[in-house]
Amino acid sequence: MRKYEVMYIIRPDVEQEAVQATVEKFQGIIQNGGEITKHDVMGKRRLAYEINKFRDGVYVLVNFTATPDVVNELERILKISDEIIRYLITKDVA
Repeated sequence: MRKYEVMYIIRPDVEQEAVQATVEKFQGIIQNGGEITKHDVMGKRRLAYEINKFRDGVYVLVNFTATPDVVNELERILKISDEIIRYLITKDVA
């Protein structure tokens, strides 16, 4: 199991209940074969540049340990989710 970090940005026009449901969905995917070490919903913030006509987004940062299969599944689901504007998964070296 390796350490990973994922940050994803949820569209700002999504309601609070849907934001919570989205966060729980991705937590469930990670916990299916991994373990979350740190989870932080950073809230709505201004984007550095406009993405798909959105100027703001809800930032979520998750540190976790998992197998590569879990990371591949997480990335697949992040790609097809309509609520997600951008995401980035990196290996955590620390």
